[in-house]
Amino acid sequence: MRPDGMTEAPLVDYLADAELAETDVLILATTGGVAQSAMHGFARRWAGRERRPILVTGYVGVVYEKMTDGLLLRAGADVVLANSAFDADRFRTVYDGVGVPSSSIVETGLPFLHGRTYDADAVARGERRYTVCFAAQPSSPQSKGERLHILERAARHARLHPERDVLVKLRSLPGEHTTHLEDFPYQLLLSKVEGVPANLRLVYGNMGEVLDGTDLSVTVSSTAALESMQRGIPTAILTDLGVREALGNHYFVSSGCLASWDELDAGAAPVADPAWLRANGVLPNDADPFVALRERLDELVAERDANGLPELRPYYSMSRAGGYLSGLLRRQGLEEDGGPRPRSPEGSGRSAVRRFARRSMRSAYRVAANRLAPVIRRWGQL
Repeated sequence: MRPDGMTEAPLVDYLADAELAETDVLILATTGGVAQSAMHGFARRWAGRERRPILVTGYVGVVYEKMTDGLLLRAGADVVLANSAFDADRFRTVYDGVGVPSSSIVETGLPFLHGRTYDADAVARGERRYTVCFAAQPSSPQSKGERLHILERAARHARLHPERDVLVKLRSLPGEHTTHLEDFPYQLLLSKVEGVPANLRLVYGNMGEVLDGTDLSVTVSSTAALESMQRGIPTAILTDLGVREALGNHYFVSSGCLASWDELDAGAAPVADPAWLRANGVLPNDADPFVALRERLDELVAERDANGLPELRPYYSMSRAGGYLSGLLRRQGLEEDGGPRPRSPEGSGRSAVRRFARRSMRSAYRVAANRLAPVIRRWGQL
């Protein structure tokens, strides 16, 4: 769905929005801390109402860290989306273990997988050369040595297989501002690789378009692996640097796709286990993973119209986790009871100076964190 309009405002402004309170479904597509704060604010704002919106929240993609923290911050919503059967089982275990109704958890599927099915005969028909694509990530791995190892092995693979094209798919052009800046960009490290073969090159742009011409997808732990698996493209999750939580490739254990560059050099082309794909929300193009969600929403709407919904009860309260919750609420401009904290008059000089100072400090922090810190770290290791 495309929105009819977009508005950016502090959370306290949304809490006071009368039109928002009349909606049927309200989706909290936010971090866990904001979702928990919003639920406290809405619980106070909507207390005693016969009719309130149905609150939906969840995760955008793969959940492989901070699962319990994120789940409990979202506990209290009417619907918590799980993107796979694997996630749904884990989520229910956590909620059952702390006494949160697990009926709020609804299984769907990963929402970004909808690519063209792999054509395994395109190379045989002479439409393209066999193409290997390594999908780079900004932080897995992070160190200069590990990244250089990957580039050197990609170059070696290209030399061993001159009949193949080897692509290193990068996330951004040199100097392009992105959310995650890299200390050691692959395009700079490539100059340190001796004898780069002509059939290895760097590519940019849309991952889906690159996968359209890929015959073997290689990565450490990028979600590009899930995209290629969904299309039926042979996919390798590299084990050269170990199988470690820090790398994120532990998520793919049991997928059947763990492989090293040595194995790829020898001709390996792993294909994902179908049962693992289904369990992890990687579904075929003709599947509709949102049937259960629509049914659950219909049930909640009918329940609301007939008897009204129960009042919102977020998992965290001041008596249960006051030391944690108070900080979350304060950062969103809320009191401990979910009400708005007093704000200085918008037009006051003191308030204007404070806003200007905050903006200036945020800008200075971004420059230091995103521009200066990577350069300093690079100087220390080059």
